[in-house]
Parts: sequence; C-alpha cells; structure tokens
Amino acid sequence: MHREQFENALFRAGYLAILVFMLLPLAVVVVTSFAESGNLAFPPESYSLVHYRAFFEQTRWLSAFDNSLLVGVGTTIVATTLGVTAAFGHEIDDGRAGQVLAPLVLVPLLIPPIILGISMRVYFVRAGLEASYLSIVLAHTLWATPLVYFVMRSVFSRFDWQLLDAAKDLGAGPIRSFVYAVLPNVKHGIFVGALLAFIISLQEFVMALFLSSRSTETIPVVAWTQIRQSLDPMVSVVSTFLIVISLIAIVIATIATNLDWLSKQLS
Repeated sequence: MHREQFENALFRAGYLAILVFMLLPLAVVVVTSFAESGNLAFPPESYSLVHYRAFFEQTRWLSAFDNSLLVGVGTTIVATTLGVTAAFGHEIDDGRAGQVLAPLVLVPLLIPPIILGISMRVYFVRAGLEASYLSIVLAHTLWATPLVYFVMRSVFSRFDWQLLDAAKDLGAGPIRSFVYAVLPNVKHGIFVGALLAFIISLQEFVMALFLSSRSTETIPVVAWTQIRQSLDPMVSVVSTFLIVISLIAIVIATIATNLDWLSKQLS
C-alpha cells in the first residue's frame, strides 16, 4: 500500500511539473503585459495598465482584433458545418467512402502551414480572392475542420442510432430526422467543436501572414510585425487577450460537456 501511495504521489508530482512547465510561459506573457516601461523585460521593474490603455487607443490593433473575430466566426461556421456533415456521413455510410474519409481529413494537418500558405496564396491570386477575408477563412478551415470532424466522430460513437431509425420509420425525411432526432443529442459536441474551430482560427498565424493585407491582417500578424520592429509590451497585452479568450472558450466547453453528462445522470 505504501508503494502504491508513493507511485501515486510521484505520478501527481510529475503531472504537476509538466503542467507548470507548460503554463509558465503564459504566466510570463501575462506579467510582462503589465510592465510600465516600454521594454519587454521579465520581471518588470514596475507595473501599470498604460499599455492596456494604449491598446484601446491604437486603430491598427483594434482593427486587427475585429478582423480576427470576423475570420474566427467565419471559420467556425464553415468548419463546423463541414466537420459535422462529414462525421455524420461517415457514421451512416457503411461503404469504403467512410474508411477513406478519415485519412483524407488528416492531410491538411500533416502539411506544414508555410506550404499551405504559399500554395493557397498562388491559388487565391488566380481566383481573384487575394488578401480577402474569405481566403483567410478558407485557409483556417483546413485546420479547423479536422478537429471538428474527430470531435463529432467521438460524439456520434456514443449516439443511439435507433433514434434516427425510429424518426425515419415515422415518416421524417433526412433533414427532419437529423434536426429532431440527432441534433438535440449531439448539440453539446457541436458546440465544443465550434469553440475549438474558433480558437484555432484566432491563434493561427502562418497562413494568415501569407493571405492577409493591411486591411485584413489579424492579431497574430500584427503582433509578428510589431515584434520584428521592437520588443514592445503591447505584444504581451495582445497575447494576454488571446489567452483569456481561449481560456474562456475552454471553460465554456468544459461546462457544456459536464452539463451534458450531468443531465444524462439525472435522467
């Protein structure tokens, strides 16, 4: 028993050490955002909200923030639609198409983003969509859709497909069967997949760098441009905003999944 307790304590210590190692850079970013000086240094000599006030006074940062939200929402809509549709089609298709779909969905994740960015820039220039919001949304969708797809595959694996068969037996068409029999039981999974798609789009930098212009550049692109010129704490301020938004999305997703589990336990 003592050995088992020692092994459990050792495992928890290792887990905690890994967690601290992963979160420490985020803590450094947050702390440096409150530096009063104009130089990026850790630890700061003094603390102030001066750079947070400056963020809301600079048009370029605010415009980039709006662009990131716009691209993120667009990516979420497209990637969620494609991911849910592909996962649903995979589950109801017993043929070879479903077996081929999963490896194909993984392909964009295996290609370096710089290759995707260059190739898509060439393609979108020829299509007349260079430096447009649509081009960035489609690029981010390449990465977001596989995540939504595999989340929904996991959700659909726990779904009772007899409900869909019952809806069809009662005369409901494919769309009505999905809306009334499937959607209410998988809506929390769709919500989690959509949040992941939004976070991926919000953080993606390389493809947006190749596809954006001055009027469509996102927050990560502006931060990269700024940090090439000087180590400004403003970059830490923007990074802190992105961290907070991502954490809020993760908390919301966690609450949504726990509520789904709790409702099943109480039913």
